[in-house]
Amino acid sequence: MNAETIAIVGAGQAGGWAAQTLRSEGFAGRVVLIGDEPHRPYERPPLSKAVLSGDAHADTTHLLKPEAFDALRIDWRPNVGATFIDRAAKQLHLTRGAHVSYDKLILCSGGRARRLNIPGADLPGVFTLRSIGDAAALGAALSAGKRLLVVGGGWIGLEVAATARKKGLDVTVVEAMGRLCERTVPPEISGYLLQLHAAHGVDVRLGTGIGRLAQNARGGLTASFTDGRALECDAVLAGVGLVPNDELAREAGLACDGGILVDSQCRSSDPDILAAGDVATWHCEWAGRRMRLESWQNAQEQGIAAARAALGIAVNHQPLPWFWSDQYEINLQIFGMPTPAHDVVVRGDRNSSSFVMFFLDAGKVVAALGPNAARDLRFARRLIERRTSVDAAQLADLRVPLAKL
Repeated sequence: MNAETIAIVGAGQAGGWAAQTLRSEGFAGRVVLIGDEPHRPYERPPLSKAVLSGDAHADTTHLLKPEAFDALRIDWRPNVGATFIDRAAKQLHLTRGAHVSYDKLILCSGGRARRLNIPGADLPGVFTLRSIGDAAALGAALSAGKRLLVVGGGWIGLEVAATARKKGLDVTVVEAMGRLCERTVPPEISGYLLQLHAAHGVDVRLGTGIGRLAQNARGGLTASFTDGRALECDAVLAGVGLVPNDELAREAGLACDGGILVDSQCRSSDPDILAAGDVATWHCEWAGRRMRLESWQNAQEQGIAAARAALGIAVNHQPLPWFWSDQYEINLQIFGMPTPAHDVVVRGDRNSSSFVMFFLDAGKVVAALGPNAARDLRFARRLIERRTSVDAAQLADLRVPLAKL
């Protein structure tokens, strides 16, 4: 392409991969990478696990070692925010009065942790977990013998609960919906997760919310639940979802709906502005609907796709959704988008530590998930991507190798 400057807003995983890809594809022009944190691009999944537990240093999350990052020859702007996009002049305005002229702009601004909208939500001891700084602050509050209240029975909440239990804390999880991870997994897996956490001593309370937080006489917090009960704790983790950082795009007049609307080439309603990662919304063919995909896989792959598209390379970003979560001794992986309309076939003992649930539509596997079943799920992924017709009885039969199917 003839563009001389490509600016990237957001120095997380999507932005970091976009910057790397521009160079690996041979772009020799100016790359400006703008991030509102002091850190080089990093991955977020370890923050709720190894980094939070203290088993890994935050530097291990960085996408590149310092020398490799420097070799990219990027105009890196840490601790800088983007304030306004002048689309007519093709200028990006930054904090402290700076601005950058661009030929192509890639928005990888991600999202921010949703905060509790209740009295006392801003008290000391109430945390969210989204950044390295968040992990450091929360980790300092997690010491053996203390009590942690986790608000939200989704992935972040459950991973933090598992980490806290391993560190010797008493943990209570409160979830307003009727089951854990209700939006993303079937009831069988919600029940499996409930049993898993109960077996590790977590007090899980479903179907109730939190009405207020207040400081108590012993220096901790008292949480009042909507069912009338109360709980004293030392810290609270709010794991109640993500808000996409699409304000910059909205103010610039770009089409947005729960995130920045893009096509399969990551292009927004302005062809010179692209978006990737947690802030981008597009029509996912595997799900059959428009969605934002908040996952490690999508942040990386869509960042790569956006960079290539900015260079004029034909792309079609339609990856099979893949998600994973580590909790205690369990690694749970999900491929595809399971729904209640699918026929379910179980391979293995659903009460064991390793099994696979397959989700079929018209005799073809369209999604699969399970704990500690990485090898079988690799074969499941091939079945999904190849849209292979399968025999349900053979799929469930442990004597039939999945490779044969």
